[in-house]
Amino acid sequence: MKKHKGITNNILDLVGETPLIRLNNITKELDGQFLVKYEAFNPGHSMKDRIAIHIIEEAERKGILKKGSTVIETTSGNTGFSIALVCILKGYDCLLAVNSKASTGKINMLKAMGAKVFVCPANVSADDPRSYYEVAKRLHAETADSVYINQYFNELNSEAHYLSTGPEIWEQTNGKVTHVVAASGTGGTISGVGKYLKEKNKDIKVLGVDAFGSILKKFHETEEFDTKEIYPYRIEGLGKNLIPTATNFSVIDVFEKVSDEDAAHKARELAVSEGLFTGYTSGAVVQATKQYADKGFFDKDSVVVMILPDHGSRYMEKIYSDDWMREQGFFDTQKHAKGEVEYV
Repeated sequence: MKKHKGITNNILDLVGETPLIRLNNITKELDGQFLVKYEAFNPGHSMKDRIAIHIIEEAERKGILKKGSTVIETTSGNTGFSIALVCILKGYDCLLAVNSKASTGKINMLKAMGAKVFVCPANVSADDPRSYYEVAKRLHAETADSVYINQYFNELNSEAHYLSTGPEIWEQTNGKVTHVVAASGTGGTISGVGKYLKEKNKDIKVLGVDAFGSILKKFHETEEFDTKEIYPYRIEGLGKNLIPTATNFSVIDVFEKVSDEDAAHKARELAVSEGLFTGYTSGAVVQATKQYADKGFFDKDSVVVMILPDHGSRYMEKIYSDDWMREQGFFDTQKHAKGEVEYV
């Protein structure tokens, strides 16, 4: 992997080549070697930088986008920030339909990057005209010279990770990776990484992470779209109430569901035990890895790579807020971080 030395042309040159970091404390009771792909090191602080630049540059290459065009997307926050970042440097307007689960901090960040943000209710069906999927479609239809990224149904989503994240993990582990644990929302990350790694070694296990309240695990196991699986949950960017065609279920070996509470506590534990300040979904990935370990998926020779999607700064009003945690009832059964504030 090349090192970033000297002067880069612009911030987009820093996308990718994120570090692989060994966990030393939070997994010390588990069999195997545990590493995290720390995607917060991307300039937009999430792995979504990878798909934003890849999809937009492919549109440019095909002549679909030109200076002054408008880029439209649905997002829980991270993809929107990455797209807004790319649009700033390439001269495009940016319209974002955002799921209302996105924190106020995320929405303010999108505004700060020059995007026009439409906040849509989270707990409605995907085909409801108020859903962020339908709002994005409407904006695209109403806006001349616009491109709808449509990450949930865009094969370039997984291709971005097939071309970058997968090869990076293979090279960083010298081909010794045995398991990859990744969250599935749009499914682009787990599908692209899984496809690449299984082409290198068919025995590598691709372990998915889903949320309670999402239909992905049940669909993977039965190919049945079971609406009874759908109910409100708090984790952002994980799970779905529809089936994204960007997800290649054939490269995923199994799914594990995690709870809102366990994921929140695990993210906070990761911060105070490893110094890694990550987002809600990262907590879900580490929690799922613990659950996979409890089910005997790993042994002493396992080299497990967990993909941690984003940075904790986007969740200050949520999982890193003691008040929010108390409001959810999440402090009822588990300890929380020992940090304190004293005013003098």
